[in-house]
Amino acid sequence: MAISDSDISSTLTAYLEQHPDEAALLSEPVRLLSQGGDFASRRNFRMHVTVGALLVRGAKILLVEHLAYGIPLQPGGHLEPTDTTLIDASVRELTEECGVDPGQVFLASPTPVYMEYGAVPARPAKDEPDHYHLDIGYAFVTDADVGRIQESEVSGAAWYPLADAERLVGPRIARAISCPARIG
Repeated sequence: MAISDSDISSTLTAYLEQHPDEAALLSEPVRLLSQGGDFASRRNFRMHVTVGALLVRGAKILLVEHLAYGIPLQPGGHLEPTDTTLIDASVRELTEECGVDPGQVFLASPTPVYMEYGAVPARPAKDEPDHYHLDIGYAFVTDADVGRIQESEVSGAAWYPLADAERLVGPRIARAISCPARIG
């Protein structure tokens, strides 16, 4: 079964229970989700959900050189109609972009470590006008390394120390390091 607005809304609610200080930042996604509208669909330009994966190995975070944006980011992307959970979608994006063995990726927390709502510029090549993303990020741990990257979306993938990753991507990175999960 595909990811529903109810799945997204309950995930947002659980996130806000842990991070109530972000309620104002996420008030628009809360409002939109209360109205319904298939927010798992990439063709919903009022807002649609994307997922991210903050993969931790030791004290380092995996970042990719994202071709569409030209900057380092955590692996992630749009939901697919075949995705059944947000966590599984996040792992799918991680393995697609970075070739990491999904059997070596372990969830750090069932609640996302970050949620960001923001404007995305038009991408005429994909027939997308200016629109909004609600990016939902999960933390994972591994002792595996990067495999074959998805060269159509990323130009490279590398492990970054926390301070470097925070400088490049932002403070959401620190939450991935602080999750209590253990490998195995």
